[in-house]
Amino acid sequence: MSFNRRQLISIADLDDDDLLRLVHRGRDFAADPTGAGPVLSGCVVGTYFRVTSTRTRTAFTSGALRLGASVISYGPDDLQLNTGESVADTAAVFARMLDGLVARTAGGTPELRAFGSQQQMGFVNAMSAEEHPTQALADLTTLLQHFGTLDGLRVLYVGEGNNTAAALALACARLPRCELQLRTPPGYGLAAGIRQSASAAAAKHGARIHERHDMHELPDAVDVIYTTRWQTTGTTKPDPAWREAFEPFRVDDALMARYPDAVFMHDLPAHRGQEVTASVLDGRASIAFRQAENKLYSAMAVLEWSLAGDCDRGVC
Repeated sequence: MSFNRRQLISIADLDDDDLLRLVHRGRDFAADPTGAGPVLSGCVVGTYFRVTSTRTRTAFTSGALRLGASVISYGPDDLQLNTGESVADTAAVFARMLDGLVARTAGGTPELRAFGSQQQMGFVNAMSAEEHPTQALADLTTLLQHFGTLDGLRVLYVGEGNNTAAALALACARLPRCELQLRTPPGYGLAAGIRQSASAAAAKHGARIHERHDMHELPDAVDVIYTTRWQTTGTTKPDPAWREAFEPFRVDDALMARYPDAVFMHDLPAHRGQEVTASVLDGRASIAFRQAENKLYSAMAVLEWSLAGDCDRGVC
């Protein structure tokens, strides 16, 4: 078997074909998780999680095992990074012993690029401070599974412009005729660089990305309402009164009633009564837990793409 190892640090790193291929491959795995067979047999995948994770860590561990790989798990206190070794040196050693590494560092893009500075090992960003690319792939997989198409979907995102929102914006900007409306509290919007990149991609692909910082003049119709936890994993907010700014951005029954045909999505974990009411998260419109399940199938698609090449085109 010849390997064509790849790295996923940002949605922006994927070309259009790879983005859609990964989403469709995730849907294929959801329909038949055994469809690829042990394509990663003989591979060793490391998972390094410096901050907490339930869904992403389980998805990539389970996905690697289902594809036939062996897994080595590293926690926040396991590596010599804690004693001053550089990320580049750690990556150089890993690349000589591992076939792939999945890492959640909560650090910034430069740290992730250092992990990806070698060429022998596949590398996957399992969430950074700026972006959560594998979440966006799971989100698009869920939308494709539910609607049968990604063309022209209308998405209303409500809440902080965090790493999940960043990845969602970069992904939706690549979908023809997609409309993403982000409603974020003042001072908690998308980072300027993400907004600029998403706007540029949207202009190229015929999509529309719009952000404002209130809940007034909401769109007339949407297909999806999406929110995330107000307190993003691994972060704190300097303003002690931040909750007051977030209160108007709760997803509740009144908001859902404006869009009776819309589905509800959440990247989880959720805090019922804060960013979303229990009646919405557990209600008939919610596909949040199917979305969580699809993190497994999306992880399998990413691992296959990163470590074994384009298996769906027969060039593993």
